[in-house]
Amino acid sequence: MEKLIFIVDDEPSILKLLAHWVKNTWNYNVETFENAESMLKAFDKNPDLILLDIMLPDINGNEVLAIIKQKNKLLPVIMLSAQGNINVALESLRLGAFDYFTKPIDKERLEHVIANAVKTYDLEKEIIHLNQKLNERYSFDSIISKNDAMQEVFKMVTKVLDNDVTVLIHGESGTGKELIARAIHYNGVRKANPFIVVNCASIPRELLESELFGHEKGAFTGAHQRKIGKFELANGGTIFLDEIGEMEMSLQAKILRVIQQKEFERIGGNELLKTDVRIISATNKDLKEAVNDKEFREDLYYRLNSFPINIPPLRERRSDIVVLIDHFINSFNKKLNKNISGVSKNALKMLFDYDWPGNVRELENTIERCIILSDGDKIEVDSLPPQIKIQTPITEIKVSGDVFSESSPIIPFEKLKEEAIKHAIKVANGNMVEASKKLRIGRATLYRLIDKYKIEIPKG
Repeated sequence: MEKLIFIVDDEPSILKLLAHWVKNTWNYNVETFENAESMLKAFDKNPDLILLDIMLPDINGNEVLAIIKQKNKLLPVIMLSAQGNINVALESLRLGAFDYFTKPIDKERLEHVIANAVKTYDLEKEIIHLNQKLNERYSFDSIISKNDAMQEVFKMVTKVLDNDVTVLIHGESGTGKELIARAIHYNGVRKANPFIVVNCASIPRELLESELFGHEKGAFTGAHQRKIGKFELANGGTIFLDEIGEMEMSLQAKILRVIQQKEFERIGGNELLKTDVRIISATNKDLKEAVNDKEFREDLYYRLNSFPINIPPLRERRSDIVVLIDHFINSFNKKLNKNISGVSKNALKMLFDYDWPGNVRELENTIERCIILSDGDKIEVDSLPPQIKIQTPITEIKVSGDVFSESSPIIPFEKLKEEAIKHAIKVANGNMVEASKKLRIGRATLYRLIDKYKIEIPKG
């Protein structure tokens, strides 16, 4: 789309020359005006830049500049003057002028300034557009739920938008912890500043400290240049520490220092860096139990847990399943250019009865898969994943739901725990980290129970 430039000058010869440069030499669309009043009447044509003479017959150029900035504060305005008065130039810049030229005008310099101003204006408009999309995406209206427990979560979130209290979000994988964290950031006072995500479980432990705090050149083998850490990048905004329960104890001490002192050092550096960052963390572990198992610092736990928010799993808010299915169908219809109208009765029953261990994320992925596979106008049973179609008898312990009938034999609780641990180790192929995650207990607790029940760990 070609750019439109307004030129306002009461000298016909200057007006003609500038119009020739702008249109015929630099290939912009142009409209010329001999006074401010006529230009302001045409303002709804949305120019991309204005060349504005200071000495106009009807209104002083700086007064016109102030009016323009009230209408559109981002629009670049380049001031032109036959007088080389430094005070006039400074006043124009103070009022928001992009640049200031004295006549006779340096053609080459003006070309470069116009190109730079138009590019800057495009970037600023794009940033505003992206911020609007972010605000829409992470508004509370975009978090779909009619469940009373989730409505309570939303109420809790509104309480922390305009302050910097540390928030700890509890919830199983896939419940939307990051979505809640983003909603807090993009609806709060820091929304214009960065939102930085660090997944503490996906970054190798030996690299996580560098990722968070950065390092100096030569700090360790392979540190060929300075690295800026996430806390530096997030300055003024929010850092989201996902799966913080996986962070090792030595690094937890440094996070505590950031919370308490608002300062840190890069690895291998001596410079003390101040930071203004809001910390939101999330975990799918029981951090209180991790504290008891000496796997998480108690002082850090209480600092992070200043304002806890608990997100219930999808199986505990089944009323949301149908609402979310409708939402995902509408979303993926647009994305995949499909026209699925709903879900068949039998398929809906299977979707409703399934326990959704992956929660909302698993449901979203399932609906996308079903829409891709569906040939008709409804999601049918044959497009559902196998684990939903064939819900085999339960062989593992579940936290909620009716597992046993009244006729089931009573099994001692200790035996249930023993069998659960054996099953988790088998499913995790002997990986103790994975097994402890599946059981939602700390590794120290797992090893203690393995020793207690004399459970053999498979080798190899």
